[in-house]
Amino acid sequence: MKKDINFLPVEGVQVVIARKKNELNEYDWQVFVINQNDVAITNVFVTSKGYGQKNDEEQKTSTLRHFFTEVKPGGHEVVETIMPDVFHLNNEYWVSYFIDGQIFDKKFIFVPDSIVEENLITVPALGLEGILHD
Repeated sequence: MKKDINFLPVEGVQVVIARKKNELNEYDWQVFVINQNDVAITNVFVTSKGYGQKNDEEQKTSTLRHFFTEVKPGGHEVVETIMPDVFHLNNEYWVSYFIDGQIFDKKFIFVPDSIVEENLITVPALGLEGILHD
């Protein structure tokens, strides 16, 4: 049962929505999971979905699931490409992983309109500008 599982707090794992210029000199946006820990995280499972409202109408995206066998210490993986068309929604990334047999999980939610120019910072682990969620 879930109540019998000891979930420790997530530390050292981040989700970032970052942008980089493509060959057309336009921005492509991608979602990354970053492991800032000194040990690898394994069996990394990321579920993503968007939900919210626009013009008083309920909107939601498909739920996508991503799996990575391992994210090395100080490493990162591209989870998915994200389109600016969904920046007005809650964009949720539920990350679960293991360290030494212990399970960890956390929901990272980018609230509506938080993915904007004013919130961009340099993300040293990626060498890109992005919105960082701890």
